[in-house]
Amino acid sequence: MMDKSNLNEYNKKRDFSKTVEPRGGKSSREKNIFVIQKHDASRLHYDFRIEIDGVLKSWAVPKGPSTNPKDNRLAMLTEDHPIDYADFEGTIPEDEYGGGSVIVWDAGKYKNLREEKKEGKSMAESFDDGKIEISLQGKKLKGGYVIFKTGKGKDDNKWMLKKMKDDAADARRKPVKSQPKSILSGKTVEEIAEEMGQNES
Repeated sequence: MMDKSNLNEYNKKRDFSKTVEPRGGKSSREKNIFVIQKHDASRLHYDFRIEIDGVLKSWAVPKGPSTNPKDNRLAMLTEDHPIDYADFEGTIPEDEYGGGSVIVWDAGKYKNLREEKKEGKSMAESFDDGKIEISLQGKKLKGGYVIFKTGKGKDDNKWMLKKMKDDAADARRKPVKSQPKSILSGKTVEEIAEEMGQNES
């Protein structure tokens, strides 16, 4: 069951009379889902979110995910998001937190690889350990990824995202560049922003 206290920071940062982002609440969404949202805010980045205990644990990945196991991608832990956020596309007002346009770049189910090993770690335990190993079953990304904590103290929110060596690894693929469109609407983040501008004029 979702612990609503996990969303306190999310709710405090947003004025829901202005932003169209979901408030959260009861959701019929399945567990073990992930979503990657392309977010053109003050700086373009990708929000990597995985469902753990009824909320979306979230990391901002400036360069986006890679399919090359040699690439380490900085992933900054941000506030938990409600499950309903997994379907969110639209434009957040510029004067609101995270102002800018958002698309669902990829999404799907995931498997907890650490639970399948002898160590038998749950996702919550893996998060607390600072090391999450999952296999993605998305439309653009597949196979194993590890998210591991590297920061301490004032850098406590600093993690890394890395592709595991498996059949889905491909150093030649550049999905961030070659597949820029939403898996829901088929639109780019720029097209979403342009539509919002047209609606306001």
